[in-house]
Amino acid sequence: MTLAVMWGCSNSQKDTGIPAIVYYGGDILTMVGDDPSYVEALVVKDGIITFAGNSDDAMKAAGTGHQMVNLEGKTLIPGFIDGHAHFANFSVQAIGALLLPSPDADVDNIPTLIEKLKAWNTPENRALTGWIFGTGFDDSVLEEKRFPTKHDLDRVTTEFPIMIMHISGHFAVVNSKGLELLGINADSKDPEGGIIRREPNSQEPNGVLEELAAIPHMLKAMSPKTPEASQKFFDAGQDMALSFGYTTAQEGRAMENHEMLAKMAEENKLKLDVVSYIDYLYVDRYMGSKWNSKSYLNHYRIGGMKVTLDGSPQGRTAWRTEPYLIPPDGADKDYAGYPAIPSDSVLSEYYRKALENNWQTITHTNGDAAVDQMIRTLNPLFEEYGNEDRRFVMIHGQYVRFDQLDELAKMKIIASLFPLHTFYWGDWHKQLIGDSLGNRISPTRTALNKGLNITIHTDAPVALPNLMRVVWTAVSRVSRSGDIIGEEERLSPYEALQAITSWSAYQHFEENTKGTLEKGKLADLVILDKNPLKVEVADIKDIRVMETIKEGETVFKKME
Repeated sequence: MTLAVMWGCSNSQKDTGIPAIVYYGGDILTMVGDDPSYVEALVVKDGIITFAGNSDDAMKAAGTGHQMVNLEGKTLIPGFIDGHAHFANFSVQAIGALLLPSPDADVDNIPTLIEKLKAWNTPENRALTGWIFGTGFDDSVLEEKRFPTKHDLDRVTTEFPIMIMHISGHFAVVNSKGLELLGINADSKDPEGGIIRREPNSQEPNGVLEELAAIPHMLKAMSPKTPEASQKFFDAGQDMALSFGYTTAQEGRAMENHEMLAKMAEENKLKLDVVSYIDYLYVDRYMGSKWNSKSYLNHYRIGGMKVTLDGSPQGRTAWRTEPYLIPPDGADKDYAGYPAIPSDSVLSEYYRKALENNWQTITHTNGDAAVDQMIRTLNPLFEEYGNEDRRFVMIHGQYVRFDQLDELAKMKIIASLFPLHTFYWGDWHKQLIGDSLGNRISPTRTALNKGLNITIHTDAPVALPNLMRVVWTAVSRVSRSGDIIGEEERLSPYEALQAITSWSAYQHFEENTKGTLEKGKLADLVILDKNPLKVEVADIKDIRVMETIKEGETVFKKME
């Protein structure tokens, strides 16, 4: 019997007054198990999946007065859970000057970058933060193959401060007015874990700030100044996330922005779940709060601690055991990046605090030297405190060695990898570290084969929070030039979807409520215009999110 005929079918289910919703008429991909499985219909009531199975039984489960939703050939899957991103900063990308190169935007040279900033420089925009700001420039793709400097930004204006953020999120460039406001001059010393780049043969800053010389300033310069601006920022960032199918987002390095997220939660402004990981320098301030919980309060919680051990591989601040083949401007031929926390004993104490308090910890490591540091500091502590179901996570791991993956598997570390690099910077990585090692970035297949639990992520706003593009890169590993970056590291389309649904739910200790379409789980759903398992690989990146549903309620719907 067809669903349409059984519209009004009744059963003995008690009527709560809120009608059930029955989804049918398309591919309903449950993500249950190691192989793709489909059901004919899905029933949702009171924000929970109450049935997933055949049409006849769905009608019985739905009860009287239920609503029918015909997917019309579209695909229904579990809501997306990004393995790692910076949700609180989505707004900066959504509101600021978009400086990404093609195909996401068109900033492929410095003159275009300057024109974008000039166009964005309006009194209304400046009033939001007091700065002219933009995100996403990429020196590896710019025609000039260099960072912009204060001299370039001074061509926009010398009257108002300007700050632009590198696509990696690990560098900023400011104009002369910006340097003045930040108090950075020839007498300024480099902070630990950061570098103030200088003019040739001079101590005069050239406007480029690296790592911890940049990140604290970025947080301040790109923060809204008024309650109205704060709300505008938040709404823009949340709407962007929902438009890409997020039902759970991660704030992967929460500092003061935790307070903004907590405020939005208190005011019931969150339309999706947000889990924050508090930067290790801020744990004493925030980890004792009511938000530190395995359960969400108004869609927000603190999930644990974030530790950052190095920087960006494409920006050449990732900490390696071997020198880069092309060192940054001004660096010597032995340059191999640098650590964010040089002292193992200091790092060990941060990890010890996490273990003593049973905080899940995610660790940013890109270079293999940083991975070595994580392993040698955590191993003895795991022996001391145990490591049963702690689910510590290595974030990024672009240059992780295969022998390190063996060690991480023994340590039960989850690897959240970043295969977007294969498209955006795969060609550049090969120039920086050579063809052989370049093909091993984001080694998803090897990690799986060695027994690690894995996820994949966008690291947005490093890139747009487009999870279908992440799936495509994990499956294709095609670079900008069309080269294949490590064909043997490809995931299947189904595995790539698992990595942003069921596997990511596990990473966040939420596998009992999210990640698959099963009875009793939250009705966190995404409707796609096509099935990623039934299109050509090249077409996966173009699949569109048509609707995002959080606990049974539509929170985004694409206008046709």
